[in-house]
Amino acid sequence: MSTRTHRTRMLVAAALTAATLMVTACNSGEGVQDEGASAGSTSTSAPTASTTPSPKASGGTSTGTGQTDSAGSTSEGSTGGTAGSSGTTGSSDSSGSTGSKDSEPTRTPCSPASTRTTATEVSRPLNHLLLTVTNTGSKNCNLTGYPAVRFGEAQSVPPAFEDSKPQAVVTLAPGESGYASVLLSAADGSGSGGYTAKSLAVYFDKSASAAAHPSLPAKGVYVDDSIRVSYWQSTMADALDY
Repeated sequence: MSTRTHRTRMLVAAALTAATLMVTACNSGEGVQDEGASAGSTSTSAPTASTTPSPKASGGTSTGTGQTDSAGSTSEGSTGGTAGSSGTTGSSDSSGSTGSKDSEPTRTPCSPASTRTTATEVSRPLNHLLLTVTNTGSKNCNLTGYPAVRFGEAQSVPPAFEDSKPQAVVTLAPGESGYASVLLSAADGSGSGGYTAKSLAVYFDKSASAAAHPSLPAKGVYVDDSIRVSYWQSTMADALDY
């Protein structure tokens, strides 16, 4: 047998074998099944995994979200309420009028306990006594109206010079002084019912319950029914105008 004939037979046999294998593979469907399974299983597997748990996951998410929303809502509401309460309390505290009241001028009347009172006989104007009240306390106090004075055993208090009434209440800061003058007797001697007094009680206003007791000159002071007092003033000069 020639070499060419032998080679030809081998090629034919190889071709037949390859054709047989291909037909067998096609008939068994292995090639198609492998490719289909590879592509199909990947594409089917992915949707199945995402589709089947999806409602459960969705339901779970929905439920979880609902719970979270509910809890969040409660928590936020709670926090909001608390914040509201705090805000209200804070607002109450600040308007707590405490701060405002502290910044306002005090309305506390001056009292003998937190002041020092002196009575000085002056040469001008004639027959006048100058009352000086000095705040020795640590807070502001007010001298309102005019002093109610009692000399010796007098049962009544003298009236005030109404035109001496100041435009504002006299407020004394710690260390400051307020003044009032007392006309003791008529300068021309026209007064009546005169007497010499050696003691004095000074009530800072007509409604005061406690009195200061400043010293008078050793010889005493002469008083008659012309006696008058000025309203409290912030300066000595204003007090001695009356």
